[in-house]
Amino acid sequence: MTFSFPKSLLLLLGLLPGQAAWAQKKKPAPAPTAASPADVERRVAALLAQMTLEEKVGQLNQYSGREVTGPASDRKNTLLASIRAGQVGSMLNVKGVKDTREIQAEALKSRLKIPLLFSLDVIHGYQTTFPIPLGEAASWDLDAIRLGAHVAAREAAASGIHWTFAPMVDVGRDPRWGRVMEGAGEDTYLGAQIAKARVLGFQGSTLGGTDAVMACAKHFAAYGAALAGRDYNAVDMSEQQLWEIYLPPFKAAADAGVATFMNSFNTLNGIPATGNAYLQRDILKGQWQYPGFVVSDWGSIGEMANWGYATDKADAAQKALTAGSDMDMESDAYHKNLEQLVTNGKVKIDLVDDAVRRILRKKFELGLFDDAYRFSDEKREKQVLNDPQNRAAARQMARKSLVLLKNENATLPLANTLRRIAVIGPLAKARRDLNGSWTVDTDTTRITSLYDGLRQRAGKTTELRYAKGCEVSGESRAGFEQAVATAQSADLIILTVGESWDMSGEAKSRTDIHLPGVQEELFKVLKATGKPVAVVVFGGRPLIFDAIAEQADAILYAWWPGSEGGTALADVLYGDYNPAGKLPITFPRSVGQIPIAYNQQYNTGRPITRPSDIRYKSAYIDSPNTPRYAFGYGLSYTTFKYSDLKIGRPQMQAGELVQVSFTLTNTGKTAGEEVAQLYLRDPVASVVRPLKELKDFRKISLKPGESKTVTFTIDKEKLAFYNAKLEWQAEPGKFNLMVGSASDDIRLDGTLELLP
Repeated sequence: MTFSFPKSLLLLLGLLPGQAAWAQKKKPAPAPTAASPADVERRVAALLAQMTLEEKVGQLNQYSGREVTGPASDRKNTLLASIRAGQVGSMLNVKGVKDTREIQAEALKSRLKIPLLFSLDVIHGYQTTFPIPLGEAASWDLDAIRLGAHVAAREAAASGIHWTFAPMVDVGRDPRWGRVMEGAGEDTYLGAQIAKARVLGFQGSTLGGTDAVMACAKHFAAYGAALAGRDYNAVDMSEQQLWEIYLPPFKAAADAGVATFMNSFNTLNGIPATGNAYLQRDILKGQWQYPGFVVSDWGSIGEMANWGYATDKADAAQKALTAGSDMDMESDAYHKNLEQLVTNGKVKIDLVDDAVRRILRKKFELGLFDDAYRFSDEKREKQVLNDPQNRAAARQMARKSLVLLKNENATLPLANTLRRIAVIGPLAKARRDLNGSWTVDTDTTRITSLYDGLRQRAGKTTELRYAKGCEVSGESRAGFEQAVATAQSADLIILTVGESWDMSGEAKSRTDIHLPGVQEELFKVLKATGKPVAVVVFGGRPLIFDAIAEQADAILYAWWPGSEGGTALADVLYGDYNPAGKLPITFPRSVGQIPIAYNQQYNTGRPITRPSDIRYKSAYIDSPNTPRYAFGYGLSYTTFKYSDLKIGRPQMQAGELVQVSFTLTNTGKTAGEEVAQLYLRDPVASVVRPLKELKDFRKISLKPGESKTVTFTIDKEKLAFYNAKLEWQAEPGKFNLMVGSASDDIRLDGTLELLP
């Protein structure tokens, strides 16, 4: 069975360079006044000059609005009074045209009628939910990722939202950390490219369009390196690691014009990020000359007292504002203490003015002073939220995110001749779980389960037989007997396993990332039937599933694929779409291997030269060093050949460019996409370098038998690193160039020398 789409939708799904065709046609609505930056600065200065200290401090406070639009309560009355008094600059968790208009009207009762910013955690979709960000990263498709952020922004903006707390650009190397699901994985280069794509998707080319929202680069900085993979924990690292691994995605977001930054819950080398002047004043606002503003994470200013860095909230407020944290999210530290701190001379008024100026600037750029309700239009809200192209984009993104980990004997794609398929497992009919963590819309009727997607695709000639088998967690095996009976009468088994939606995300760190419960036991009894078993794994992080990895006939990693996940899975399982996803994070064999990110691997003084000889070498005695599935790994229903590597010249000067090209050929019988990856290694340097570092990639679509020449450009920047003195430089010498299908599947290699 094949699907036919109208031409406009094919353009959407194909994705033109930079942005989808429909997104180009639906350009962001301009702000009511096409003010120049100079005009905005004049208006900000004029308003700031009219503000009292109390009103200035008011702009630096953000509160959650769940209680504001609900039943009467002391919290609601207090917040409304503060809003009317001009003591609140932003509200979060107020959404929808009706509620945002209602609360904005209260803000316009204040003396200076300064509008509120409405913010929300729009992480991977608003009403239409896309795959989790880690799943999107598995697509290695920057245009698709940008489009996903654009759809999310368009829906959110139509519902009165001005600002999202995304993208999370933390490099996440530890799969025990629950928030790894919210980022782009373990690689700095890939993460920086995705950071830029998502910022541009959320914001458009300029702020002020009513189909865009302000983005927020978070969490600044190094939150992904929390000790032991435990959320909210300390971070201790070298300056070289900070600058080389963890800061570049933030710099990419800043260069893309991200409107705001959010600081993080962790300490960095003993200093809480919220009160860290080195991060916020010296780097962000100093060296990078960042013009936007910084918001704290939820309550993180007050939490500096818990860390033992501040004596109380007043001390925390002083240290946070002085360090460069402009807006206080929910700790109430600024609201209750900042005026007195300024009056007592403990906080300079210039620092308060700078913070207020940064926030007002964004309100002007959004056009809120010209029309405070311009994002709260009921007609636009209804039209945008019911646009079918949003779900079409989510379906395509879900397809692109799926990673084929194993496919023995061409078990997949499913043959149309199959008459009976057993669909088994605790997640086969799941809906809520497919949306994963950090979802705005909780209406499960808008989510397509895997079972429903298969039923729609299989047609009348194929019978689907269902058994749950077991729960995601727990020890009950009561459903095994029915599952086996269901499997025995089928031609093939599709087994669904994984995490439930609330097992990964914020505050969901795990010491054991094996499949929970008895799910692998269920696989074993089904495998014993002798039927082919194709396993679909759902989750928000890399999981460990030893028996499945070794014995399953096929494995498709689905992450949490979003609203259209079931439909997209059916597309891929039946071969209507050829999977092309590649892992953005390494899958370990065991928790004991962590950390195992590919670019944390070094030759060491005692490298393993032969797998059989590990005596007194840097090795485990109970496990290979290698991961279960490497960074960049992912299979296809077709095969690709890499050949004819050409390096433009064997040597280069610092200011020169060298072209590296090769031929990529689809050697199979199915059209498909391949992500060709360029890795480099500096084998001798003043600082020991990793065995491989991703420096570029291309996603290439090829018809059966088709060949294309793929070209990468090498410049000095691709050869550079931070040395022991934190100098960014490329050192003369020979470099290893590696091109392949994954970090552990190098097909071509050569050398290039950088001359002194």
